[in-house]
Amino acid sequence: MIERLSFKEKLGYGLGDMAANFIFQALLALQFFYYIDVFGLSPAQAARLFLVVGITAAVFNPVMGVIADRTNTRWGKFRPWLLWTALPFGILGILTFTTPNLSITGKLAYAWITYLLLRLTYAVNNVPYATLNGVLTGDPDERTSIATYRQVLANAAGFIVQSLAIPMVAFFGHGNSARGFQWTMGLLSILSTIFFLIAFASSKERIQPDPQQKTSLGRDLADLFSNPAWIVLFLATTFYFAALAMRGSVMLPYFKYNAGNEFLFSWFNGFGLAALILGVFCSTALSKRMGKRPLFILSMALTGVFNLAVLFLPATATAPIIVSEVLRQFCFGTSGPLLWAMMGDVADYGEWKTGRRATATVTSAVVFALWVGLAIGGAIAGWLFSYYGYVANAVQTARALDGIRLTAGLWSGLFFFATAAVLFFYPISRGLNRSISDDLAGRRKGFAPPAAAQP
Repeated sequence: MIERLSFKEKLGYGLGDMAANFIFQALLALQFFYYIDVFGLSPAQAARLFLVVGITAAVFNPVMGVIADRTNTRWGKFRPWLLWTALPFGILGILTFTTPNLSITGKLAYAWITYLLLRLTYAVNNVPYATLNGVLTGDPDERTSIATYRQVLANAAGFIVQSLAIPMVAFFGHGNSARGFQWTMGLLSILSTIFFLIAFASSKERIQPDPQQKTSLGRDLADLFSNPAWIVLFLATTFYFAALAMRGSVMLPYFKYNAGNEFLFSWFNGFGLAALILGVFCSTALSKRMGKRPLFILSMALTGVFNLAVLFLPATATAPIIVSEVLRQFCFGTSGPLLWAMMGDVADYGEWKTGRRATATVTSAVVFALWVGLAIGGAIAGWLFSYYGYVANAVQTARALDGIRLTAGLWSGLFFFATAAVLFFYPISRGLNRSISDDLAGRRKGFAPPAAAQP
């Protein structure tokens, strides 16, 4: 039986990802530049900050998954966390992009504290939010449809941040970049708080574990590590977001120093993200025809190929670079909904094999990989900048310019290819996915004890 969700619920749920991405996209595309060119950290200091805080927050994600799976309220297990974190999320979004009038040591401490608190709050919010995708419906195609809504809205937020943030910083700052970043992120953080509250009010949890199921952290973890689909998705997610962090961190410096015009960054991202959103729209139809795994592999391989374009095109060749980015982002966009839909599929696969469901534990473990990937990617970008001799707000040496170009094209591209490679081992085909969905739907009628199932 297909469980259709209304347009209103899909849109309302998707606004939660738009809310998160006002901050996430800023962390991805602006924070590295903000910390080293505006706030005043060195590339090495930024690298350490990204790695240590990133890994710490990543480790907290599975903890949050365990907490969410054991939450019981009149609103459900996962929805209430959107309500509880909406305001703290918005406040910390502003504070993280505020430059205090402190000594270098004081500013470094401020950066560590605000970034850590933001990342922990993000985990408390985002693990339950991502888990909702797997419990709004049990139908795998509807999950992809829901994920498409959230990806379209997430990338709409990305379009706003990556296309408009630099002009907004200039408008609000009037020559003071620190003030411009604070006002820009203040406006986006207010919108985040509002949209999280809408997502909370709009969604409904429908898939529940067997009420007779006994919770056991040890058993949940054992089930997780015996689930080959989760292991593959974990590795793919790590490589996927390491690539995003590396590529996203360096494109603003690329346009400022290699191309000589940082405002081209907005045009580059505007056209690219429009193509990405088009790719997201095509994802559901393509995945129904091809299956999630083949489409994901093709998407990552082509993204990696087009990622290499900056190695062969002059930085001043604006039109060819934008065309290559349009092609890259369209290919990348087709993968967007797949990762989030596959998290619910992996939870189904584990329940089908073991008779136990721990949706948030599965999701949080994959989100853990997401943040590990971002931490690794951001740290590698910082270390590479330091290695190649990057100096903030200065004329860059030829070696530093080559380092920016290699990080944007080659080093991040290798991670996209690695993502495609590990996905060849993902065990859930389209046919198996549908069979599992139908089998579990039958089991959940009255929560009958599950029969032994073979893969």
